Amino acid sequence: MASRHPGESPGYAKLRDELFEAEVALRDQRERVAELRRSLPQDTAVPDETFEELREGKRVPVKLSELFVDPTKPLILMQFMFGKSQAKPCPVCTLWADGYDGVVPHLQQRANFAVLVAGDVGEFSDYARGRGWHNLRLISAAGSGLKAELGFETPEGGQLPGVSIYTRGTDGALHHFYSQCALLGEAGFRGMDLLSPAWHFFDLLPEGRGDFMPRNSYEA
Repeated sequence: MASRHPGESPGYAKLRDELFEAEVALRDQRERVAELRRSLPQDTAVPDETFEELREGKRVPVKLSELFVDPTKPLILMQFMFGKSQAKPCPVCTLWADGYDGVVPHLQQRANFAVLVAGDVGEFSDYARGRGWHNLRLISAAGSGLKAELGFETPEGGQLPGVSIYTRGTDGALHHFYSQCALLGEAGFRGMDLLSPAWHFFDLLPEGRGDFMPRNSYEA
């Protein structure tokens, strides 16, 4: 049901009815998209890539398989724009990661979770501490070709944001299940809207989201 105000004008009520029908249709379409995604076969075998992680202040190699802390659960790998030609952490990726950090304890009930960058893992860990991130597992793919292979890195070293899902079979075999870049079509950073609530809050406002773009810090 739609929440309504008793003082609505007839014109407002008519448009609100139309909006409610559109909101229900959008919900149904989201369910259809999720159903199509779930139907993807888990048959794209991938090698056990080697990345780098910071542990007790030391950079150590870590395998893709080791990111499956619980091997019975899929792996959510967030493609964060930092490294190579992306000299500073992306403000949009930072906004998204601010949100991930808060929900990771919930996500871990159903999935493994890590953030993948192309830059130095020590430098990125320093940045994460400055943001107050405590729950994110930070991984560097600087020595791996995975980002380029999935289309999240250009030949010039440009970084693109997105998400990748991997699964691990009972035999230990690794499979790529799904990847999506946030740059979906011609609408800019709209391909991952559902993974960050900020944009949806803006869309509730009379003026919508407008031309808002996040920054890594804001003046008081």
